[in-house]
Amino acid sequence: MKRRSFIKRGTVAISSFGLSHNYFTNLDLKKRYEPLKTFVTIDQHRVSFFAEGINESLKVIHIADTHLFKDDERGIPFEKYSNRMAKAYNQTTHFLTRSKTTPEDSFLQTLAYAKEVNADIITLVGDIFSFPSELAIEWVLHKLDAISIPYIFVAGNHDWHYEGMEGTMESLRNKWIKNRLLPLYQGNNPLMAKYDIKGIRFLAIDNSTYQINDEQLVFFNEQIATGLPIVLLVHIPMYAPGKNISYGCANPNWNAASDRNYKLERRPKWPENGHTETTFNFYQSVFNASNLLGVFAGHIHQNSIEIIKGKPQIVSDDNASGGFLDIDFLKLEENHLNKI
Repeated sequence: MKRRSFIKRGTVAISSFGLSHNYFTNLDLKKRYEPLKTFVTIDQHRVSFFAEGINESLKVIHIADTHLFKDDERGIPFEKYSNRMAKAYNQTTHFLTRSKTTPEDSFLQTLAYAKEVNADIITLVGDIFSFPSELAIEWVLHKLDAISIPYIFVAGNHDWHYEGMEGTMESLRNKWIKNRLLPLYQGNNPLMAKYDIKGIRFLAIDNSTYQINDEQLVFFNEQIATGLPIVLLVHIPMYAPGKNISYGCANPNWNAASDRNYKLERRPKWPENGHTETTFNFYQSVFNASNLLGVFAGHIHQNSIEIIKGKPQIVSDDNASGGFLDIDFLKLEENHLNKI
């Protein structure tokens, strides 16, 4: 697997881009818009958000693409569907130390780090599993319960996918969420859910089919209308000009002609006409949202940052190779506001 370093040394300050968002509060039934200054700094896998809308510090450990493959006798009837992905990440190279590691070890090390730094929340944004193995899901639930840190889970395209199994992407996602993944959602809607943590609203929206449905779009717009600072969690990164097709949600080039992996992954080919209008409308809603702090994603197995219409999208390296993001949301101090 080819790998590229995110930022080997130093810090990048996105404030130099002049990011300025607007947020609103509902006072006396009138919407008042005020500028919400937001600055983002990045140092390797550490990310700091400074914003006016943040009133207390919040630490997030962001995990994507662990690709756990452990299984037991319950998986034997499904081996013809899981065989390729069960061998895909047996051993990896750690993103920092360059030493040999495994997805299981990487996940445990990341959880231990989250405990050490007193994380407020762990975000699991998809492909934690290479296929919906009962044993692997039970193992993750046990490990998460043991560290007693709240977590958010949203599925990726592998979490529910048995390669070669008959059915549409939507029907297979619904089947294996219901039959295997459901406990990870802790009673929340698997396709869309909100989590309020220290004044920030995290929205977990499942785009693991690359598309967004009507109900998800309505949900997102309702959450934006609250005026709360919003963080969007998705598995597949949103389209960014100049990026490849893996930035596939609302990518205008995403269609049957650009689908190179459907035979390898033994799944239905992407639609001839590409995305639905709803998916494109979701994209517009996301990047026109004045109170959106940023988008956090996974899927591409390398760290990346894009500024899309003034909003940061930050993508994590794969946890199979030890990757994760250590994210701090921090209050922008008054003495700083007076000088910028």
